[in-house]
Amino acid sequence: MRSFQFNGSRIVKTGIAIFLTAIICEWFNWPPVFAVITAIVTIEPTVSDSIKKGIIRFPASAIGSAFAVFFITLFGNSPITYTLAAVATILVCYRLNLHAGLLVATLTAVAMVEVIHSNYLIAFFIRLGTTTIGLLVSTAVNMLVFPPNYRRDIVENIQHISERAGTILERTFQTILYDVHTNRRDELETTKQLTKEIRKTETLIHFQRNESKLYPWVRGKEKELLMAEKQLLFLHNLEYHLGALLNIPEQRISWTPAERDRIMHAVTELANDLKHSIDYNPKKHESQLKNVTDLFWDDNKEITTSEERHPSQFPPEFVVLYELITIYNLVDQFYKPSSVKLTPDAEQ
Repeated sequence: MRSFQFNGSRIVKTGIAIFLTAIICEWFNWPPVFAVITAIVTIEPTVSDSIKKGIIRFPASAIGSAFAVFFITLFGNSPITYTLAAVATILVCYRLNLHAGLLVATLTAVAMVEVIHSNYLIAFFIRLGTTTIGLLVSTAVNMLVFPPNYRRDIVENIQHISERAGTILERTFQTILYDVHTNRRDELETTKQLTKEIRKTETLIHFQRNESKLYPWVRGKEKELLMAEKQLLFLHNLEYHLGALLNIPEQRISWTPAERDRIMHAVTELANDLKHSIDYNPKKHESQLKNVTDLFWDDNKEITTSEERHPSQFPPEFVVLYELITIYNLVDQFYKPSSVKLTPDAEQ
């Protein structure tokens, strides 16, 4: 539902920018098509991106317009004019590192060939004017109409990633402890989706930080963004260790049923901590961690004192418990920075 609202706001802003741009161009009696094209591509996820890319798109469009006028003067309205105008625009923009303006500049160059028949110099300056209108209007609309605010999305994504990680953790240990021959493909695929969600949330934090130069309320929330980044880092490390558990070779584990149940109980409690952050209890968490750590050292003691068993590789019991203890510590670190709290202006 949240994704639909976000996409809807972009559509509304694009429509408003097109409408206002066309009205202004009609008022000047200028053809609005070039300004509308510029307005459409200038609505970026953040206002700062609209400004930065707009600064690049203006000279790129000027280059495309200049080449269109130049080749129309030489060859008139002919196939070679379209080709040369487009190719020359692309080459020059690429050499000048105006990559963000390549599309608009090329479209401007080829579109001008069809509509310019005389007064080439005047047509060139009119194109610059329409491009300027499109850039200014779309940037103003992006800034004033539904200004980008990703704070709520960031918080919801972190909560969703945490809940999904808890579910994967529980399923993974259920497979390792009781159903060792079960296909782990679904869990591996879910872990990949987890990675994608983490990357997406990192992008949202980047977008939100970019807005801090334009909106005072974003600058005041820098501490929240830092905490969100820390939590994402811990979730990323958690995802790594979940992947390590899923890639443990299928081997016979020597734990007794009672030991398996003991470990599974600790895993269930840990998964609940991830799924229900509001119920996180540090003392209970520490108690469960001690329980797992005691079992880890007991197992190590048996391995090192046994005269019959001196493995050249870590046994699966060692790896499983090591990963579980590591995940316990990560979850503890996850909750140490205060959870990112929503404030009323996050809805605005």
